[in-house]
Amino acid sequence: MKLAEIYMQFQSDITIIENELEATVKARNDVLSKASIQLLKAGGKRIRPVFVLLAAKFGHYDINSLKHIAVPLELIHMASLVHDDVIDDADLRRGRETIKSQWDNRVAMYTGDFIFGKALETSTYFDNPRIHQILSHAMLEMCLGEIEQIRDQYNWQQNFRVYLRRIKRKTALLIAVSCQLGAIAANADVFVQKQLYKFGYNVGMSFQITDDILDFVGTEKQLGKPAGGDLLQGNVTLPALYVMHHDPKMKKLIEDLLSSESPNETEIGPIIEMIKNSEAINYSVKISDQYLSKAFDALDKLPDQIEKKYLHEIAAYIGKRKF
Repeated sequence: MKLAEIYMQFQSDITIIENELEATVKARNDVLSKASIQLLKAGGKRIRPVFVLLAAKFGHYDINSLKHIAVPLELIHMASLVHDDVIDDADLRRGRETIKSQWDNRVAMYTGDFIFGKALETSTYFDNPRIHQILSHAMLEMCLGEIEQIRDQYNWQQNFRVYLRRIKRKTALLIAVSCQLGAIAANADVFVQKQLYKFGYNVGMSFQITDDILDFVGTEKQLGKPAGGDLLQGNVTLPALYVMHHDPKMKKLIEDLLSSESPNETEIGPIIEMIKNSEAINYSVKISDQYLSKAFDALDKLPDQIEKKYLHEIAAYIGKRKF
C-alpha cells in the first residue's frame, strides 16, 4: 500500500487535526497570527500526528481525545523548525520563504515560542501526569539537541556518538513519543506502549540519517533548498563525519574551505561530489537500514492488525526516500 493510501484511511481524522491546528495557532496579534498560519500552510506530511493515530488503534481510539495529543506534537515540531531556521540563517524551507526571512529573527523566535506555548496549552486536556512528563522531557531534550548542534558547528573533531546523540534529541525522540503518547492516550497495553516507543525511536534515527544523506545526494527541487547546506553551515552529519574519519586529505580540504571567510555553494560543490562518490553514502545508508531493522523488530512484537502493516509501510517509506 502506498503512503497516500494509508493517509486516505485517516483522511477525516487528519482533517480534524488540521482544522484544530489552524484554530490553535490563531493569535490576537496580527503578526504572530500571520507568521504561524504561514508556517502551518507551508505543509509537511504530518507524520507525527499520523503516528499518534496509528498507535492509538492498538487501544481505545477516540479522535476527539487524540487530537489533543496529535496537535501539540505537531506544534512542537513546527516551533522547532522556526527556531532551526533562525539558527541556520535559512531563507527557504520546503521551497518557501521562512518566517525569519519574511519578517526577521525576533519575529521568528517569538513565533516559535508562541507555538511552543500553544502546544503546552492544548495538552492540558489530559489529566494524566505521565503525558505531560513525556511531552516536557521531549521539549527539554530537543532544546539540548539544538544547543549541542550550535556548540558543535565547525567542530571537526566530533565523533559518531556525539552525532547520534544529537539526532536522537533533535529528531528521533519526538517521533518516538508520538507513537508512545498515541498509545498512552488510547489506554493501550503498557507492553504495546514500549514497543511503539522503540519503533518510533528507531524510525526517527533512520529518518534523520536519510535526511542527512539526501543533503548530499538530493536535488534542490527535492530538498526545497540547495544541496550541501548542512556542511556549508558547519554542521557535520554522518556522511561528512565518515569521510573525515577515514580520509585525512578530505578532512583538511573541508576544514580549509569552511574556515575561509564566506564559502559559497560553488566552492563547496567539488567537496559534495567527492563525498557522494566515496563510501560515505553507502556506509550511512547501512546505518540507516540498521535502525530501520530495529524498528521492524519492535513492530513484530505488536498484535497482528492492519495498523501494524501501515506502520511498516510508513517506516519503509521514511527510510528509503532515495537517492
